Amino acid sequence: MFFKSLKMLVVMSFGAVVLAACGKMTDDKVKLGIIQYAEHPALDAAREGFLEALQEAGYTEGDNLKVTLQNAQADQSNLQTMVEKLAGQNDLHLAIATPAAQSLLTVDDSTPALFTAVTDPVAAGLVKSLEQPGGNMTGSTDALDVAKQVELLTKLFPTAKKIGIFYNSSEVNSESQAKVAKKALEQQGLEVIEKTVTSTNDVQQVMSQLATQVDAIYLPTDNTVASTIATIGDVLREAKVPALGSDEAVLEGVLLTSGVDFKAVGKQAGELAVQILKGEKPSELSVKSPDATSIAVNEDMAKLLGLNPETIKQIGKEK
Repeated sequence: MFFKSLKMLVVMSFGAVVLAACGKMTDDKVKLGIIQYAEHPALDAAREGFLEALQEAGYTEGDNLKVTLQNAQADQSNLQTMVEKLAGQNDLHLAIATPAAQSLLTVDDSTPALFTAVTDPVAAGLVKSLEQPGGNMTGSTDALDVAKQVELLTKLFPTAKKIGIFYNSSEVNSESQAKVAKKALEQQGLEVIEKTVTSTNDVQQVMSQLATQVDAIYLPTDNTVASTIATIGDVLREAKVPALGSDEAVLEGVLLTSGVDFKAVGKQAGELAVQILKGEKPSELSVKSPDATSIAVNEDMAKLLGLNPETIKQIGKEK
């Protein structure tokens, strides 16, 4: 009886050791929580770039990296619920797009966090400055030289008198770019007509109104624009109005885009994440900016408007 009890005790002890070891293996995994504002190619590419940077540094999902992804589908109420689920549950957080980063920071400012696909992190209240973030969050921006975008648009359409700007007024990123674009256009003596929405439901109606009032349209980096670009494209084709978009994810609906590589921007944030995992503080890691911009032309739209795609590309290189 004694030996039987001893045998059982040994088996139980061995089981406890195995379970403890398994627990340790689980604990050894880096837990990454991702909150993505919406699902569209630009934000998906940013997430892909972020994870690629981690993998290149030896953090592989399913091996030593556990990823929990939440996608709010551009719904603010979803966003709040989802960041609450992530709060306090991970070693590191990634917020993709400004609304996601703002919501995450409001709910959890203690877990080290990265942001990406954010245009103006200072105006959004995410960091104190680009050089010295100062808090528990840093990341990469998709900030563009809006003045150069406007210059390109006016070079392409020198006879244009009225330029439209369309965006979601609840997105800090978009509002910031729109202000710069409006100032630059007005300095050239052009009339600017701004139209904004606060949800995807109003896009078709508002864009249809704008297309009848202007000679060309500028679209800043905007999640609502990106998620409804098929609808916007239908309106622009019907009205035969050229538009310049700020990232290649919207190319299907506009004449051309002048923007950043979102996968590369996401990878920049991933490289910062690796530094944090190695012990560096987010507060001391400067926010990274895009290395370069690129021009892409929608050839079908160009032909519809009676324009030569190669001429557009050449003007783009000259800007």
